[in-house]
Amino acid sequence: MDYAIARRNMVERQVRAKGVTDARVLEIMRQIPRHLFVEEAFQSQAYGDFPLPIGDKQTISQPYMVGLMTESLQLKGGEKVLEIGTGSGYQAAVLSKIAGRVYSVERIPSLARRARKILDSIGCGMVNIKVTDGTFGWEEMAPFDAILVTAGAPMIPENYKQQLVIGGRLVIPVGSRGVQVLKRVTRTGEKTFTEENLVDCRFVPLLGKLGWNEEDC
Repeated sequence: MDYAIARRNMVERQVRAKGVTDARVLEIMRQIPRHLFVEEAFQSQAYGDFPLPIGDKQTISQPYMVGLMTESLQLKGGEKVLEIGTGSGYQAAVLSKIAGRVYSVERIPSLARRARKILDSIGCGMVNIKVTDGTFGWEEMAPFDAILVTAGAPMIPENYKQQLVIGGRLVIPVGSRGVQVLKRVTRTGEKTFTEENLVDCRFVPLLGKLGWNEEDC
């Protein structure tokens, strides 16, 4: 399989065709070898328009959603970004090619270790990974210019909003365990925020003290 051709087709047919227009995001997704972030048995499907399992009941998001969420952060370059849910590491790799530094939180140690290995192998050393309950964010490294959450939350944790700089953006799926709405929250002042609904979506649940309980899922 020619993965370079598969990446180009993925971007044109699944990402650009569905409305993602940020040229940097599209070019980065043409470059990053998405197939390396999935198990070998699924590598031939890595450029399809669907999520894939990565173990521990987690998934790698479909390419369109990765592109949309990245574009929705409105990054200009050089920002400090927090990602909640490292998962495979693919989304962090995309973010790292725009942002100055990515801080990524993962609750499952085996996924964090695997993501770290893959990110290092393709030269994405600007990603810091921490194993902890992601619903708390990463307070000691705050504030962040942008926060991206790759799991569905029952509500927006207040601490995410407080870990944004003024002008910072939070992109997060919010809703039930099965279906969510992708929202963008912008911090407009010390105590003021605006909220936008972007698109309906479906993510694995955000597990943790300020999210869903594991026994509920």
